[in-house]
Amino acid sequence: MNSYAEFIYDQTKRWAEVTESSAALNKFYYYMPSDVRDRIDQMKNRFDLVTPTRQMESPFLKILLEGAVDQKVILIAYEAQAGVSDRHIQPIGIYASNGLWYCPAYCFLRKDFRVFRCDRMHAAQIDTSETEPVDLRDIHLGNRETVGHMEQAMIPMSAYLTKEGVTACESEVWSFSKLRIHENGTGSLNGAIPKSDIPFYAKFFIGLGNDVKVEQPQELIETIKRMLHEILANYG
Repeated sequence: MNSYAEFIYDQTKRWAEVTESSAALNKFYYYMPSDVRDRIDQMKNRFDLVTPTRQMESPFLKILLEGAVDQKVILIAYEAQAGVSDRHIQPIGIYASNGLWYCPAYCFLRKDFRVFRCDRMHAAQIDTSETEPVDLRDIHLGNRETVGHMEQAMIPMSAYLTKEGVTACESEVWSFSKLRIHENGTGSLNGAIPKSDIPFYAKFFIGLGNDVKVEQPQELIETIKRMLHEILANYG
């Protein structure tokens, strides 16, 4: 792994540890000037920052970042609904959202781009087979939604959001380019989504309950209806 990737990984891990560790915060506090500490003491009961507490570990972030920076194919053992299976992937990068780490990558099995939960990886190593890497030098976390999906079937999606729905969507990385907030605090989601991601969006919108109303595509609406019917069947 080159020195720059090592530096980025170390800084990312250090940032995560600092933001989530009270011990690190106490260390910073100790070295601050006395007047700054006094000011913090006055404010500490008037400010709070809540982040989700997760029990999942993601021990393969370093090798995933190495694969993204050096354009390497990574062999992972990944746990999906059907069980654990081997996947050859080529990472685009890694990012954290709501206390979990994600790895957008090209999946050689699906011949398409997918987002993998890092805590669901049971193993990861540099691939030693003859799998040829794809050229992802121009694709990164900032443009992956547009460039990475160019060859996929894209369909327009739009949905209305209540104020609570807006709050829920604001913390989702995928919503950044699609979310529009109105003057009254409500909002809307508008943009193209990969047709293959319809099950993901259906599950997410079901979780919002009455705080979202999907307007299109019809296939997404029908998928939501089917999933809700299956949920109700569990309580029949």
